[in-house]
Amino acid sequence: MIPHKPFHVKAVLFDFDGTLTEPGAIDFISIKQSVGCPADKPVLEYVETLNDSRQRREARDKLVRSEIEAAEKSVPNPDAAETVSYLRSKGLRVGIITRNGRKSILRALQNFNNLNAADFDLIISRDDPVKPKPDGDGILLAAQTFGVAPGELIMVGDYIFDIEAGRNAGAITVLLANRPETDPAMPPSDYTILNLIDLKKIVRLGLPLPPGKLPNELLGEFLGHIAAKDPSILIRPGVGEDTAAINVRNEDVIVLKSDPITFVTDSIGLFAVLINANDIATSGARPRWFLASLLFPRGTTASHIWQVMDELETVCRQWGIRLCGGHTEITDAVLRPVVTGMLVGTVSRKRLIDKRNMQTGDVILLSKGVAVEGTAIIAAEFGDKLTERGMTGEEIMACKGFRNSLSVLAEARIAGRSQGVVAMHDVTEGGLATALAELSVAGGHEILVDMDRIPVFPETRKLCNLLNLNPLGLIGSGSLLICCRKNARDNLLRRIRKTGIRITPIGEIMGKGRGIKAVRQGLAVEWPVFEVDEITRLYH
Repeated sequence: MIPHKPFHVKAVLFDFDGTLTEPGAIDFISIKQSVGCPADKPVLEYVETLNDSRQRREARDKLVRSEIEAAEKSVPNPDAAETVSYLRSKGLRVGIITRNGRKSILRALQNFNNLNAADFDLIISRDDPVKPKPDGDGILLAAQTFGVAPGELIMVGDYIFDIEAGRNAGAITVLLANRPETDPAMPPSDYTILNLIDLKKIVRLGLPLPPGKLPNELLGEFLGHIAAKDPSILIRPGVGEDTAAINVRNEDVIVLKSDPITFVTDSIGLFAVLINANDIATSGARPRWFLASLLFPRGTTASHIWQVMDELETVCRQWGIRLCGGHTEITDAVLRPVVTGMLVGTVSRKRLIDKRNMQTGDVILLSKGVAVEGTAIIAAEFGDKLTERGMTGEEIMACKGFRNSLSVLAEARIAGRSQGVVAMHDVTEGGLATALAELSVAGGHEILVDMDRIPVFPETRKLCNLLNLNPLGLIGSGSLLICCRKNARDNLLRRIRKTGIRITPIGEIMGKGRGIKAVRQGLAVEWPVFEVDEITRLYH
């Protein structure tokens, strides 16, 4: 059962009739008819609309009598006692929230052999001064009473009002689908179960895991969702498999890359795959097989881990990469999630791109703009700080959207198949300033850069101005440096721009040596040097 979103569960609320009891004990149609309630209206809300106080009092009395009679005949859900016992064994707070009166609940609980009112920390009924379901007030009251956030509480029920109330309060919702028909108006729940005992599987996803390797039953369940159909994978990921085996008989050159992701917690799987794939692509290779080592701090739940795993597999599949295996562990050694990716790519020998082929007069091109990755990370990790300094919610969302542009695979593939391309370099930690310096060293030539031509997105410029950061030194995956012969420049620019990707000539290769010379408006200026990435200043 793969979680839809990560969560940490600390409390569980149950609907009563049809959830902790078997459905059908209360004949709602007969009750509605007895008080004159139309079939399409909720009976509690209808009773409150009666203008005549005597009619309203009589209708309420009929409701109470009907509920007590139904409670006397109610049949416990056979999984109720075991489920509640499991929850309490995990230290979770457990409660009931119902539209019924308290007397009927206490009477129905007398029919349970191993469950009674004392097993619940809280019972909220219509006798309490809160709006009944589908309003979320009762769930918010329960969360406040339990001392937990609404998102740390699971609402379990079998009826539309239960799911609506949970969603309205911001709780995790679980639909017990124990009826033959499903209400077409039923809002989507976070999870659906057929039997109450299956709630244990969902709760397990929201409990903190102990230090050590991810338990095999959780790992095996996730790996069962990975469709590894690549015939070159001889040993596939699985519990007990410590290695992956790949058949490379038909490949000319193997290209290897490993990189950890440490700055982000949001979309860390996306970053892990693309940052490694980008580097593989700069050699002209096709990214093929991915291994991931995942380290999570103590207190992490399985739902958080599975979200990262699912994201890794989804992004790999999107770009034609196979997730072959790795390692997952909960450890005191990290304070936030760390994903280290190891990616293998292949390329024919004649298409392998070697930076040492750079020559004087070659042109330097830059795709997109500087600090694409840094813009996305800062918006996701430091949104509150940006808001305090005047950036609007829409602007922050736009910056977060830069993570959709982290890949350079599209432009790298075009460049890798183009005549005259002699070098590519992915802009990563240390930003464009560091990337150009690295390219100079690898290629053995000095580089001349026109500062006026370096593209900076308006969102990036504003974000950096607010936080006093230099975009040239800000982590920049998503931008690709391409070095090509001068006579190949125009054709390459045309082909890349045809795909909708922005690409700009920003400089040229000079004579043998190393280092960057910069000009602005034709005059020599100092090229910035960054000992560490600009983003690290925000973590101190």
